[in-house]
Amino acid sequence: MSFLETKYLYWILLLFCIAYPLAQSFERRLRFYKKWKYLLPGVGLVLVIFIPWDIWFEHSKVWWFNDSYISGFRLFGLPVEEWCFFIAVPFACMFIYEALNYYVKRPVFNSSAKFIFGGISLLLLVLAVIYWDHLYTFLSCGLASLISLFLAFKNPKWLGRFLLMYMVSWIPFVLVNGALTGLFTKEALVNYSESQIIGLRVFTIPIEDSIYNLLMLAIVVVLYEFMMGRAKAKS
Repeated sequence: MSFLETKYLYWILLLFCIAYPLAQSFERRLRFYKKWKYLLPGVGLVLVIFIPWDIWFEHSKVWWFNDSYISGFRLFGLPVEEWCFFIAVPFACMFIYEALNYYVKRPVFNSSAKFIFGGISLLLLVLAVIYWDHLYTFLSCGLASLISLFLAFKNPKWLGRFLLMYMVSWIPFVLVNGALTGLFTKEALVNYSESQIIGLRVFTIPIEDSIYNLLMLAIVVVLYEFMMGRAKAKS
């Protein structure tokens, strides 16, 4: 796709992520804009956790960015687009979450979600142990295993809804992360050290990226639901 061969590729992908959710946030039935304030703590924590992670990983050459596809502006060594990624993606996925909550009325995965997350936690723990010397695999699997275990143990009433959102979000995930990893361009925007990942990929996407995404979204949803619950309790 020749139009993607530009230094503004990352900005194009971020716009793709956020344009529709932002416009539809003011739709009279969803009114997602009224819940933005509940999203802020989760996004803030994501920035606190994942920005230093990114800085460390790029410095260690676990992954790095192709200058041909970024604007060139950096903050603490990271492209400014990467900072915006941790705002745009949680925002877009929480829009999906709220849209599904509105349009899908019947219970989804209510009885099975805790067992699914228990199984995910065990699988990720095994991967973290096996690939302890692969930094990206070890950290993403290890931390995602912990939060999955926490969710399985607590079994909040929204857990099935979160699982549904994560599954639906795979559609934009494959498009966006595919674009980041070279699915539609001559070279990849984000490159990975093969010594720090398993090597299993979905198209061009390292499987670790999907685990990284699970970890990030779980953090956001936990805080989002906590903030909404506290607001309801006060009212």
